[in-house]
Formats: sequence, C-alpha cells, structure tokens
Amino acid sequence: MGHGSGGVRHGAMLTPSQLRQFEDDGYLVLPEFLSDQEVASLEAARARIVDGLDPAEHRISIFTTLEDRQVDLRAKDDYFLESGDKVRFFWEEGAFNSAGELTVDRSLAINKIGHALHWLVPEFRAVTFSDKVRALCRSLRFSAPAVAQSMYIFKQPGIGGEVTPHQDATFLYTEPPSAIAGLWMALEDADVENGCLWFAPGSHKGPVTRRFVRNPDPAGPRLLFRGQQQEVDPEAFVPVPVKRGGCVLISGLVQHRSSANTSARSRHIYTFHVVETDGAEYSEENWLQPTAQLPFPKL
Repeated sequence: MGHGSGGVRHGAMLTPSQLRQFEDDGYLVLPEFLSDQEVASLEAARARIVDGLDPAEHRISIFTTLEDRQVDLRAKDDYFLESGDKVRFFWEEGAFNSAGELTVDRSLAINKIGHALHWLVPEFRAVTFSDKVRALCRSLRFSAPAVAQSMYIFKQPGIGGEVTPHQDATFLYTEPPSAIAGLWMALEDADVENGCLWFAPGSHKGPVTRRFVRNPDPAGPRLLFRGQQQEVDPEAFVPVPVKRGGCVLISGLVQHRSSANTSARSRHIYTFHVVETDGAEYSEENWLQPTAQLPFPKL
C-alpha cells in the first residue's frame, strides 16, 4: 500500500488517484507541499515567539496523552481551555525535575504552541490560508471549510512524548464525523527514529467511540473522556515518514499515533484542522469552541 503520492500538482488539487488513496487509507502524503521559503518563515516565526516568551506570564501546562494523567493535567487547566483564540505554550513532561525546574533550555522544553497561530501570527496565517490549502480543501469536497485550531509541535529530542492511538474526531467532533480533516506539515524530516506518524490504513471506516468533551457537571473535572477508543491491532499501524516540507492529509476518523522521540533530533511540525461548516454541525460539547474574538475563520 503506497504512502506517497508524488508531488503537489495543479495548485494542490488532488488527482483522482490521490483522492482514491485518501478515501481508501484515511491519510495521504503530499511531498514538497511547502516551499523552502515557507518552511523557513514558519521556523523563524516560531523562534521569534519562543525568544519573546516570558515563562512567568504563562502558567506551566504539561502536555501528555497518557490516559488518566492527561485528563488530570489538562482537564483542570483553564489555560488549556481558553487557548482557542490565543497563542499559548504547553510543556514536555520530561522537561522538569521533581522540584518543578526546567532541566533543559526553554526552547527544548516546549511540547507545543497552540491554538490560534493560524490567525494571530502572520507567517502561519499566510501558509494556512494559502491558495494551495484552499484548493486542497476543495479537492476533499469541502464547500465552506473553516480552520478550527492550529499547533506547532516540537517533539523534542530525547524527551518528546508518545502520542497514543487516537482519532482527531475524538477531540473535534462533527456530525457527520467525516466533516473534519487535518493538515500536518513537516518542518524537519520526520522518520521512525524521531517520532514520525504511524497510521492504521482503513481505520477511518470505523466509528468514533470516544469523545473528549466539556463536562456539564460543575462539580466534576472541566473536561473528560466519554467512551473507549476502539481497539486496533498494533500490527496494523505502519510508519509514514515525511521529508521536510511534506504534508500529511489526515482524516478526522483514521487512527494514528507517534512514538516517543528518543533520538538526538527534534521533529518540528505545523498542523491545523479544517471543519466543514456547510451541512455539518460542530459539537457544542467539544473542548474547543469558537469565540467572539475568533469565530472559526473560513478558508
């Protein structure tokens, strides 16, 4: 089963064979989606943001996707809940010692920056709302796509954490569930050694059995998981390495994961999620909600 699809053509419109492959597998690699200049612009913007970061102004929020610890750490954190229209910083669990002190330079301690880079930072906005992204979404038959959220993910060398199997629709649920897609752009080579994505091809044809939702009970945690992730044979996952500048198109329903980064190389990526707003309903239970300051901007 192929994981590549040739270079980007026709302003990023998918060919019929590429569209068939995406519909069959639930993901598609588009090599050389970003130009060297675009990659450099995003890297420069990230460096500027991190250099200007005053950790004292940001409550430390440690990111992990390991089940109960994730719920405990994120669900009680208003900093996370209120990040949809802001640029906020989330830290690697392995970056702190038992006294809560950073064990590495802050530029090596951040797990991700999110969730409104696509709107608030000019370089990320230019890439996100580019003509080729619009053309790609038209290829997927989105008629009124909007960008819900964006992240710069570092996958730091030596401490970049594991991301367990999941569907993006667990966190950004729509009805129908197929009305969501992710664009995952490699700003550095991503391979098995430094934590590339792994996919279970065809798993997007299964249901969404687990949701990450706002808790209506004010006495409980702010956020919680409802349901259980549908089990997929671990042997079904295949690695999907991507070269710098490549883009992975991800169905909101396909199960994917990444391993911890135990290498000496980072794995920087920029990713954002597109939701259909015409004929699809974005769940009011989702953790992320549009705000008056930032309604989900249309592509």
